[in-house]
Amino acid sequence: MNSYLEATARERLARVFDPGSFQEFLPPSARVVSPHLGQLNAPVAFDDGVAVGRARLDGRPVFVAAQEGGFMGGAVGEVHGAKLVGMLRRAIADAPDAVVLLLESGGVRLHEANAGLIAVSEVMRAVLDVRAAGIPVIALIGGANGCFGGMGIVARCTNAIVISEEGRLAMSGPEVIETASGVEEFDARDRALVWRTTGGKHRYLLGDCQVLVADSVAAFRAAALAQVAGATAVALTLSALEREQAQLTARLERFGHVREPMELWRALGVAAPEALPLLEADAFVAQVDALRLGGH
Repeated sequence: MNSYLEATARERLARVFDPGSFQEFLPPSARVVSPHLGQLNAPVAFDDGVAVGRARLDGRPVFVAAQEGGFMGGAVGEVHGAKLVGMLRRAIADAPDAVVLLLESGGVRLHEANAGLIAVSEVMRAVLDVRAAGIPVIALIGGANGCFGGMGIVARCTNAIVISEEGRLAMSGPEVIETASGVEEFDARDRALVWRTTGGKHRYLLGDCQVLVADSVAAFRAAALAQVAGATAVALTLSALEREQAQLTARLERFGHVREPMELWRALGVAAPEALPLLEADAFVAQVDALRLGGH
């Protein structure tokens, strides 16, 4: 199997990083499970849906985490979040070359509500603390469940995001938008609409992700290695935050009225936006980069 999309969290850890190098903190044998799910007669997992630890990437020491989309869609609960926070805090103490997060999550578990929300907020703070310590944090997104909700915000707190076309990134998932605002606002069953709104190509085109790759473990490994090798500490300053906010404000002013992503692509200078979904990742990146060099 070479597909990143089809791999489990542990398969990704075994194949993205150097063979046999992953050393897990709190493995399933420790049986640290959610204290809430059992009370609701919901199934539990002995790793609570996330594996955390240390590994090597082409010999470089890194700390890693991989969310398991097969357990509750990778949703975050109290223990799941605590494992992520603990790994990130340990990274500050041990100073690896980088932290690599293999994210696949629908957001916070409704079963754990406030505990999950608090956990996600602590993960955000921990990611920023790691960055402030001069350790780059890289996110990989390419799982079937995408990266939504609080974990979507966590991804945007990192130094860089590597995403595949099949990966998706957004604050709210399609089903959440449809439930809250109606199918007229967003039809979650329209797969083409979902992917051209939240998919990797759209996110790369808007500049929300730094790297777009094909759906292969090898491509994710190569991109992660390039990001770790070339990463530089980015200062977390108020002026940097204000620049980011200004960019988002300008985007809203320019595209706030657009209801169809293809209209946005056309406004960015794409001559044939309907052809973009058909391009392979390399060809898509080449076309988008050419647009940017041309001033669009």
